[in-house]
Amino acid sequence: MKNLLWYLVAGTKGGETRGKIIDLLKHKPSNANKIAEILKLDYKTVRHHLEVLEKNNIITSINKGKYGAVYFLSEDIKANYNLFGEIWEQFGKK
Repeated sequence: MKNLLWYLVAGTKGGETRGKIIDLLKHKPSNANKIAEILKLDYKTVRHHLEVLEKNNIITSINKGKYGAVYFLSEDIKANYNLFGEIWEQFGKK
């Protein structure tokens, strides 16, 4: 999990955005539109990063594939959130 998080958050272009999404979802499950609004990002950009995070089992959703799908942190990331916190401290929080 640690290697995957390093790759997704610190090792690739877009990692900072994915980190911000993970951090946001830790505090409040949201849909893509609300995430885009809160983070002041383009909706399509947010959708792309949500797809990457979901593909890697970092997040999960209800009503997947439909407008208004709500995203949550997966059980895997909840169990390892401290690893994300360590990486986010070193790389993100801009």
